[in-house]
Amino acid sequence: MSEPKIAGRGPVKVELKEGETYAFCTCGYSENQPFCDGSHKSADGQFAPKVFKAEKDGPAFLCMCKHTNNAPFCDGTHGSLD
Repeated sequence: MSEPKIAGRGPVKVELKEGETYAFCTCGYSENQPFCDGSHKSADGQFAPKVFKAEKDGPAFLCMCKHTNNAPFCDGTHGSLD
């Protein structure tokens, strides 16, 4: 498996807390979308979570298609997927 599973066809709005560290799911198999639950370990070892620190408090739109070029944030790539 070289491509992640598409977990959704649009972004998901989440509330982030400034300075808090998050682990964004990159494989698409997490049951805790959009965050990692360790499911990538059964995805042939090709994926690892994208760990990031929130720069500010408030809403953020995180990628659910897992094809963004700006992980963990949605960049609209989902609109061009088959």
